[in-house]
Amino acid sequence: MTAMTAPVIRLHAEDGVVIARAALLPGAPVAEGVVAAERIPAGHKVAVRAHAEGEPVRRYGQIIGFATQPIAPGQHVHTQNCGMGDFSRDYAYGVDARPTAYIDPPASFMGIRRADGRVATRNYIGILTSVNCSAHVAELVAGAFRRNPFSGHDPLADYPNVDGVVALTHKTGCGMTQKEPLALLRRTLGGYARHVNFSHVIVLGLGCEVNQIGGLMEEQRLAGRLRAMDIQSMGGTRKTVEAGIAFVREVLAEANQVHREPVPARELTLALQCGGSDGYSGVSANPALGMASDLLVRHGGTVILSETPETYGAEHLLTRRAVSREVGEKLVGLMKWWEDYTAREGAEMDANPSPGNKAGGLTTILEKSLGAMAKAGSTNLVDVVRYAEAVTAKGFVFMDTPGYDPVAATGQVAGGANLVCFTTGRGSVFGCKPAPSIKLATNAPMYRRMEDDMDVNCGTILDGEESVAQCGERIFDLILRVASGEPTKSERFDFGAAEFAPWQIGATM
Repeated sequence: MTAMTAPVIRLHAEDGVVIARAALLPGAPVAEGVVAAERIPAGHKVAVRAHAEGEPVRRYGQIIGFATQPIAPGQHVHTQNCGMGDFSRDYAYGVDARPTAYIDPPASFMGIRRADGRVATRNYIGILTSVNCSAHVAELVAGAFRRNPFSGHDPLADYPNVDGVVALTHKTGCGMTQKEPLALLRRTLGGYARHVNFSHVIVLGLGCEVNQIGGLMEEQRLAGRLRAMDIQSMGGTRKTVEAGIAFVREVLAEANQVHREPVPARELTLALQCGGSDGYSGVSANPALGMASDLLVRHGGTVILSETPETYGAEHLLTRRAVSREVGEKLVGLMKWWEDYTAREGAEMDANPSPGNKAGGLTTILEKSLGAMAKAGSTNLVDVVRYAEAVTAKGFVFMDTPGYDPVAATGQVAGGANLVCFTTGRGSVFGCKPAPSIKLATNAPMYRRMEDDMDVNCGTILDGEESVAQCGERIFDLILRVASGEPTKSERFDFGAAEFAPWQIGATM
């Protein structure tokens, strides 16, 4: 029996559990002298040694939980016998930081160079809303220019260099406190208004909302960058829609006057996301994306890891890679904020793994975090930023966001990400305009079942067809092609507008 044909996957010599490559029936061999004592679902854990009650359970060589009852070799290890517990972390700030081995000359892609020198991967006209009350009007404007991916109807056929007109609407903007919640919303909208993948932007308001357009433009220094309209001043819905459509028609020719040219990969800022994770996420797609992340950093680019609650319990592995104690302490400070936040809301950090995550084999947030952080590869942690804050550092950056994928990705794109890579084991469908989103499947059965939505099959790693490094190189090559204009599966379905979801924090009044 070879490692590639073995029925289980062992990730570290110190692990007390292994992962079922496919469903195991009772009596199936698991390890030397150990057989499955019961049915083990695919992607789930099976014990290879006895665990006493209260003993740590290890995967990846790290603690993922504690035995809540005695566990015998061959037993299924999951929520029925493994749970959270307190344990100390050695943050050891910077001990694993190493000089980055940059690649010279760097790889290149065909990007769109803007007048200010920044480089876009797509070319959209954006319609932002200051408040939910103007959402429908924004949709009416965008709808006049919407391509239909099924009928082939294309009102932008005469403007082939314009990727679309997109309305990004949300559920807030009023009935909110005017401190942190308003500042966070404005920071998010400001990031999108400045996003390099937009050639022109309209912001539509109602007129009487808390998030006044004038305040947004002043606070975010957006004067001269966008066209502002509010429904009350314009004279109602019809007049506002007509004015919005007229503006788009006015700028389409200008927006179309772009061309792609070779630019270095350092112009890429990649958002790292995972959703609908399973027991294979930390074995195949996430570490393969980590290899691609390392390649992008070595070529001078930037990767953004987020989802703070899904890094909880593994943050000590990132602080060891921090370029300074200050950067590492920023990350630890975020974890403490989230502990206080969840306690204040009557929740727990371990509430994060979703029912789908648990059905896929993930038991605790510690286990999920260890797999999730693999997306960020192995390079130094160079900065830690707030939600939707502009990312200016080159290399691996951490952004504070919730774990909920649309909210997290919205923050990353507001921070400047011009491309997204999204791993999934259960099968998430997702887009994130104006940034293209690449979907990475953790396992081959799901990839085949949802091939219309998945861009990359990382199940080849599980099936022994390629190594993690080889899959990572394949992902990196696709990143460059997508950045050059190749459409992703989610773009073909026109995903990416409804997924715009700014983080709503604080009371709704």
